Amino acid sequence: MRRWGVFAFGAILALVLGIGAGSAYGFLATHGSGTGLAGTGTMQTVTMATAGTPSTPLLPGKTGDVVFSVTNPNNFPVSLVGAALETGSAITPDEGHSGCTTTDGSPAVTLNVPSGDLPVAIPANTTMPIDLVGAATMDANATSNCQGAVFDIPLSITAHSS
Repeated sequence: MRRWGVFAFGAILALVLGIGAGSAYGFLATHGSGTGLAGTGTMQTVTMATAGTPSTPLLPGKTGDVVFSVTNPNNFPVSLVGAALETGSAITPDEGHSGCTTTDGSPAVTLNVPSGDLPVAIPANTTMPIDLVGAATMDANATSNCQGAVFDIPLSITAHSS
């Protein structure tokens, strides 16, 4: 009889442990946690299709619009959020006007992008013209050698996904 008591006690203990282990397993299986990864596509480079140039002849002390085109090769819209003079570059006149300078030592033409001109939404897979109103200014002390010059404005642009 004693053996039966030890056996019964062991069976009951195994049953209790089995139920406990099953409960623990059920809890972990239905309320687990973990980590996962999600990815997005890579944004392709948004480029300038045409270089920046003033849209009208500049006069000393006056401003003109800077126009250029931007190509968005992505399958989603982007926002053009910045346009600035390319680092280390200068605004230069065409070859026929290399003597275009100022009497005060300042650059003949400067770029100042008006805050209201950006951002600009550029639809997916589109080349779009951009007009920065009054962004180019000719120095008031520009020499007469600047008359009729066409200026190359090397731009650096910044775009973000919309």
